[in-house]
Amino acid sequence: MKTDIQIAQEAKMEHIRNVAANFGLTEDDLELYGKYKAKISDQVWDRVKDNPDGKLVLVTAINPTPAGEGKTTISIGLAQALNKLGKNTWLALREPSLGPCFGIKGGAAGGGYSQVVPMEDLNLHFTGDFHAITSANNLLAAMLDNHIQQGNELRIDTRQITWKRCLDMNDRVLRNVVVGLGAKADGYVREDHFVITVASEIMAILCLCNDMNDLKERLGRIIVAYNVDGEPVTAKDLKAVGAMAALLKDAIQPNIIQTLEHTPALVHGGPFANIAHGCNSVRATKTALKLGEIAVTEAGFGADLGAEKFMDIKCRMAELKPDAVVLVATVKALKYNGGVPKNELGTENLEALKKGIVNLEKHIENIQKFGVPVVVTLNSFLTDTEAEYEFIKNFCEERGCEFALSQVWAKGGEGGLELAQKVLQILETKESHYHPIYELDLPLKKKIETIAKEIYGADGVAYAPAASRALKRLEDLGFGTLPVCMAKNQYSLSDDQTKLGRPTGFTVTIRDVYVSAGAGFVVVLTGNIMTMPGLPKTPAAFNIDVTENGVITGLF
Repeated sequence: MKTDIQIAQEAKMEHIRNVAANFGLTEDDLELYGKYKAKISDQVWDRVKDNPDGKLVLVTAINPTPAGEGKTTISIGLAQALNKLGKNTWLALREPSLGPCFGIKGGAAGGGYSQVVPMEDLNLHFTGDFHAITSANNLLAAMLDNHIQQGNELRIDTRQITWKRCLDMNDRVLRNVVVGLGAKADGYVREDHFVITVASEIMAILCLCNDMNDLKERLGRIIVAYNVDGEPVTAKDLKAVGAMAALLKDAIQPNIIQTLEHTPALVHGGPFANIAHGCNSVRATKTALKLGEIAVTEAGFGADLGAEKFMDIKCRMAELKPDAVVLVATVKALKYNGGVPKNELGTENLEALKKGIVNLEKHIENIQKFGVPVVVTLNSFLTDTEAEYEFIKNFCEERGCEFALSQVWAKGGEGGLELAQKVLQILETKESHYHPIYELDLPLKKKIETIAKEIYGADGVAYAPAASRALKRLEDLGFGTLPVCMAKNQYSLSDDQTKLGRPTGFTVTIRDVYVSAGAGFVVVLTGNIMTMPGLPKTPAAFNIDVTENGVITGLF
């Protein structure tokens, strides 16, 4: 059986200008990065912004397991299938981070015959967006420390510096560091920290802004520290906004590549859903909606994370209204949630399926709480059985949602026709009544508790003293009306990754809280979630190499 990278490398790609031309764009609309990738110029938006919006379809999933779910693969296969059915469909996806590429998860280009290409470029440096974000983030950090070194006119309290440096790599030893060691000219000695680039507030800002003016306004609102009187100090106060914007000038433009079947894909931005808001850029999604009849997008990890933030943060801020949700699961993942070891998932086990399907049940209920019609799709495997399919199909239909089997990994768009037809049926016959799950005028603790109880299924929330103090301070500073961005492990509905299925009788622990004032939300850290991941004992980097002919191997 061919690997994903072999399939991608053997694919015959069209020049990106030809892909764009087939969907209404000209070469003048593109800023080319070689033959197969480009950025969409600002003039495209100016031309299409008054077009009516197409239909918006979100692809999300159950909680991820070692068995894999294939959410991006389904997104790509669905878009290909919709185009096969004659519907002008665009993809809007996130860019992969180097952290998981060399860590445990691998890349994010889809799989099998439902991939976006060039796969190696996308999973590695792509068009440099993440490097630009990293540079802008660290420029602000450098200007902050330089301001302190040069006399500290803003009276910054060095014990209350909140801005962290970033790196797009899993590097646990950088979580907590000491900077400024050496001579007096080497800076002020203090504790500092790193986050992974996808958790940087600048990543969130880039993904939520509408244009350059909006980007600069949001950058200016970033709180980097507090002064000795407890007042916020911002990037605007440090006079850093213009220089950061210059570094992000190209990164703000959406990227366009293609699927293996030459469906256009706008791949732009990449915040993780377990530690950030988990959605591709607003600019890419809105452009896809204006250029196509249907825009297919995805949100990171399970629906308890990515879909919740898509509904409560992205859609609210960008005034988007999703028309349908595709909820991805696999037979293997459901059996894993039912307690079956990974090496036994290929054997039919209806009892384990009945135990594990409660995870899917909770995600169905959660999507329905947002008022959006949902269709469940199974990413099929050769070891699945008809009895397992029939059980899941009946389970879903009894709960008021559609069901479709997907074979897009093996068959590309052809394998997604059943799902595409179900999606079209929903778009044509069911009305979406989308609404966020909480109102913005609620106190921050009430918003947190609403998500914990309604989405995770918790009995309640426990706050560390530092978290309670931070919440009060943020409300006193006027940030109480912002939405909340929950940072939680992705493997469980709870904040304990060992609790699989549909856990009950648990309390979510809030460790700390801080505001991303530029992005426009309050970040809530639960359990032991880390904003700088580490590499596993056997990282994917062990298997990645380059042949003497320059061909990359081992990337997945």
